[in-house]
Amino acid sequence: MITGQVYGNFIGGEWVQASSGKTYKTVNPARKSQVIGEFQSSDRSDVQRAIERAYAAWREWRSTPPPKRGEILLEAYYLMKKRAEDFSRLIALEMGKPIGDARGEVKRALNVLEFIAGEGRRMLGETIPSEIPNNVIMTFRKPLGVVSIITPWNFPIAIPVWKIAPALVAGNAVVFKPAATTPLCGVKLMELFADAGIPAGVLNMVTGSGSLIGDELVSNEKIAAVSFTGSTAVGRQIYAKAAHHLKKAQCEMGGKNAVVVLEDANIDAAVSAIIQGAFSSTGERCTATSRVIVEKPAREELMEKLIQRVSRLKVGDPLEEDTYVGPLAHEEQYIKVRDYIEIGKSEGAKLVYGGRTLTEPPYDDGYYVQPAVFADAKPEMRIAREEIFGPVLTVLEARDMHEAAEINNSVYYGFKTSIYTENIRKAFRFADMCDTGMVHINAPTLGGEVQAPFGGLKESGAGYKELGREAIRFYTNEIITYLDYSEQRPEVKFI
Repeated sequence: MITGQVYGNFIGGEWVQASSGKTYKTVNPARKSQVIGEFQSSDRSDVQRAIERAYAAWREWRSTPPPKRGEILLEAYYLMKKRAEDFSRLIALEMGKPIGDARGEVKRALNVLEFIAGEGRRMLGETIPSEIPNNVIMTFRKPLGVVSIITPWNFPIAIPVWKIAPALVAGNAVVFKPAATTPLCGVKLMELFADAGIPAGVLNMVTGSGSLIGDELVSNEKIAAVSFTGSTAVGRQIYAKAAHHLKKAQCEMGGKNAVVVLEDANIDAAVSAIIQGAFSSTGERCTATSRVIVEKPAREELMEKLIQRVSRLKVGDPLEEDTYVGPLAHEEQYIKVRDYIEIGKSEGAKLVYGGRTLTEPPYDDGYYVQPAVFADAKPEMRIAREEIFGPVLTVLEARDMHEAAEINNSVYYGFKTSIYTENIRKAFRFADMCDTGMVHINAPTLGGEVQAPFGGLKESGAGYKELGREAIRFYTNEIITYLDYSEQRPEVKFI
């Protein structure tokens, strides 16, 4: 699969070169000397071309009955199921995600396709009683038109699928821009959907730098909506620009998620959740556990068991089955994580485990950093407030549940919080105090189910939630129809 070959943009059902004639290369983060492939460095004219082809194809696609659109997504589900191991290995090679986590990502994409395919038969409206005799009010959902989808590198299969699938089943045409560092996953997704029967032009892909083509994906007059996952800084710009042009926007952004451990918690269960949340997928998730807030009586036992468990995690090649922590996905992220470890030390937090840059064999050709655990941190420290997006965990202490909630809410982000306690009353009171979009009780900060909404508050999310029925709401407009079926139509005065 990894050949170092040149890959094109996917526009109007064909693989084409960028107008600029320029390309760029990507590398395997576990082996920087291995070139993954060469991809198109697109400019505005390429995006405009893709939008025009999408707009032309949309006119017919929107007339395709929703159940028929769902059938194509179901075919994509069956094809992905057959290709699941190929997709998993590609994720591991292109962005360094350990193979076990990569398989989990593909499973999530499959779940999305299976659920969203059924939405073709659930494109429901409602009937509403009218105050006028022999009249009825009805609602139905109508596709938006051409939508742009911009996705990150950390989930290069699952996130594109959970945006593209509902957009298509709702009757929209799509222009998709994958992350510049993981474009081959985007290429393989385009092949999958084309093989499943998506008509030419309904789904298009352009690769390259967001700084060069992102503006056109939002501001072009034929774009009706934009769905974005990525950094808060970029999400702010996209949301503001979309609002200026009166377009729908959906921005899923950063997180600084906490696991709160009360003194009555099952410590073993809490430690397992913290390990999974902080260090699986090398901590490169918006839902990762970045902070632990522990009540003082439980601190000593938690720290002892936590460090024991972290010390046994294998850092290594993402294609090896027993690897738990892989390389950082690219050089920029590698430098960022190393810098934050130094920031934590300089702020006075105590580095109680790890944090070393791994440069000796077999790590010398990859972006490897040893998992890091900081203790004795204060809420005002940068490592306790800012998103690091890597295998760095910060532990803070709280006097009680109320102070834990204050610390949890003190950051700008509001994605996820998890609490571990055996007292269900405390758990629900704490959930009520959280300024986060999602709360897990005695469960890790990771994940969510595809039939439920997904998204955060504050600087973690803006606009509509993703997944579940919310996905269809975002990708459609609600139309209200008034029908008079009386034989006589006396004049009616409306207020």
